[in-house]
Amino acid sequence: MTISSQELDVLQEIGNIGAGNAATALANLLQAKIDISVPRAQFMVLDETIRCVGGVEKPVVCVSLRVEGEVEATVLFIFPERDAFRLIDMLTGMEPGFTTGIDEMGRSVVMEIGNILTGSFLGAISEMTGMRLVPSVPYLAYDMLGAVLPTALAEFGYEDDQILMIQTTFSQSSSDQIDSQFILLPDVVSLKQLFINLGMVR
Repeated sequence: MTISSQELDVLQEIGNIGAGNAATALANLLQAKIDISVPRAQFMVLDETIRCVGGVEKPVVCVSLRVEGEVEATVLFIFPERDAFRLIDMLTGMEPGFTTGIDEMGRSVVMEIGNILTGSFLGAISEMTGMRLVPSVPYLAYDMLGAVLPTALAEFGYEDDQILMIQTTFSQSSSDQIDSQFILLPDVVSLKQLFINLGMVR
């Protein structure tokens, strides 16, 4: 399915709104100001996505869930390992560099943040389209990207080759920037309906 530049701009705007919602939610959780930016949104095939995130051998932490309702889709939030560790330190009040692995506490922290971030982005989609989205219970995976991403796609039965990736960067200061990727995998029918609801008749 070919995506026009205008449609991509709208998806970028959805990403910006979702990032704003996420920044507010995280700031309330941390009782501190959080800045989140969305450098770009783009559609790409699986191999391009893997290269963009860092390659098949890059260790990552991934929170994934299935979306049902008026939109059928898979959502992934992927953090490079180092950024996931920094995220855990930030949320638990530890000094940067304290976390070097992910224990049960770390998993709980990343899952909670994954819930907040995915909820923020899905809320933005629902707000702009008026469509009802019902997320499933999230799942966390910690492995190399080359194992995590294809496995998640297979588990959710995703077969299309177009992946919407919205890069996000958030921080409390310029020295503690954390990068992540929000990946939306809608089925073709849902994507068409989403654009129709946005006033872009296909």
